[in-house]
Amino acid sequence: MPIDRIALVTGANQGMGKHVARELVSDGVTVFVGSRDLARGEAAALEIGGGAVALQLDVTDAASIASAADRIRETAGRLDLLVNNAAISTTRDDIRDMSRLRALSAPSTVSLDEVRAVWEVNVFGPLAVYQVMLPLLRDSADARIVNVTSALGSLTTMADPAFSFHAAFEPVYAASKSALNAMTLSMMIEQETTGIKVNLVSPGFANTALVNFEGTESVQDAAREIVRVARLGPDGASGTFTLWEGVDLPW
Repeated sequence: MPIDRIALVTGANQGMGKHVARELVSDGVTVFVGSRDLARGEAAALEIGGGAVALQLDVTDAASIASAADRIRETAGRLDLLVNNAAISTTRDDIRDMSRLRALSAPSTVSLDEVRAVWEVNVFGPLAVYQVMLPLLRDSADARIVNVTSALGSLTTMADPAFSFHAAFEPVYAASKSALNAMTLSMMIEQETTGIKVNLVSPGFANTALVNFEGTESVQDAAREIVRVARLGPDGASGTFTLWEGVDLPW
């Protein structure tokens, strides 16, 4: 990977986003650490070290996204890598057990306000960031977009009654990732005849705040496929939906 690349990782003040930012910085990449809370982003950037630049970015706020793009243009002049990582599983802070949260997410009873709030971050957020950052990506000689999804978003996988997480498919988080997959496919198709590459990645089940620290893999292990794809050079594949190590997932 060229050491003069410019990257933006959304939701990078903690968890997998922070780890991906750290790995890219270790490659010599300048990484804008996107964080809704600037103070938390600054703390994360300081911990990551030289090459990490805190950037206030709320993916649900059009003005915040536009301001972030202006900052990147003023500072770096272009964007080579966009990692759409920011995501939430719920807006509730009164439920700490994931099985209980899934029970409250049944399509027959779930709050539509909750569905809208999660989709605003997980679906419309990446699309909004894509639209605003696209001019910066067009200024790159080797641009790549990596959207971070979940295996729970694979409709083919989740429709199989034999799949161990079949019963976990619900309209809040899981379906938001299916919708993100659809958004990503539309991006892939739009960029097929351009030099901008688009990839979809399902990380492992990371032990992060997103799942109330009930994950089964370390952040480092879970993020490996995000990092691998983010490091791909100009000859690297586009239009892929993979998990570690480059294994194709069904849509």
